[in-house]
Amino acid sequence: MTVTLSAAEVRAATPWAALIDSIASIVTAGDASAPERHVHDLDLAGGATGALLLMPSWVPGDVVGVKTVTYVPTNVGTDVPTVNAAYVLFDGRDGRVLAVLDGDELTARRTAAISALAADRLSRRDARRVLIVGTGQLSSRFAEAYGAIRDLDLVEIWGRNGDAADAVASTLAALGLPARASTDLASSVGAADIVSCVTGATEPLVHGVDLRPGTHIDLVGSFREDMREADDDAVTRATVYVDTFAGATIAGDLAQPLADGVISTDAIRGDLRALVSGEIAGRTSDDEITLFKSAGFALADLAAARLAWSARIGGDDGA
Repeated sequence: MTVTLSAAEVRAATPWAALIDSIASIVTAGDASAPERHVHDLDLAGGATGALLLMPSWVPGDVVGVKTVTYVPTNVGTDVPTVNAAYVLFDGRDGRVLAVLDGDELTARRTAAISALAADRLSRRDARRVLIVGTGQLSSRFAEAYGAIRDLDLVEIWGRNGDAADAVASTLAALGLPARASTDLASSVGAADIVSCVTGATEPLVHGVDLRPGTHIDLVGSFREDMREADDDAVTRATVYVDTFAGATIAGDLAQPLADGVISTDAIRGDLRALVSGEIAGRTSDDEITLFKSAGFALADLAAARLAWSARIGGDDGA
């Protein structure tokens, strides 16, 4: 029987520790498959451009899933989110539809869990201060996910809209996290142990000159070549890791410096699979600046969907 999971049900069924572990397991599994995601431009009213993304993946004989996402930047300032998504999970043995899940919540949680999984390997063990750059739907999820891997003393929220930053900080404080809004981005970048960017910026917000030794930078918002959250100096000062080469290297944070010859692909130490499996080293010293570029990948969606569906049916696969 097909089940439908609302945003609240997806959230309840994917606690951070279990979700992070599920993603770690699937990225190191040898039999999981995920073709490159399809990204199509969408012409919008007024000459703007959005995007349609299709992200399939499967584990043979287990589950098959596909997420469909729309990105509509002209929704900024309205009651409609800029990103909307739905996820369909199928039985990998007979093709039955097992579940239809709220794709927005699934995406937000798996995206935060990907970054937390990487940060657990790349940020200093004594990291206590986090800066979240951005005030959209990902902002609070990322703070919660980082709180699951580190004992945080302070979470700062910066956004172009100060009222929005205050609102996110208040939401996090109500959840028990030590949060406050930041009014000085450069100063907060210089004081943070972890800097996580979750914006739709097309010009760099984080500058390498402001980074102190030992910082971990997490760049999430950009997924197209014209989007950028950190400058060339930040990229060249850091040891760079990616979630997947295919997705991360077409996003502006890496695509632009690669195209300009600022860095080569040799500057990318490795991907999340190699990092989690131990094939490559994580942080090598307390002074090293590390950078993780995440553009999202389908296997993380599949891990989250399978976890949520399994929890909903009580661990029985329904076959």
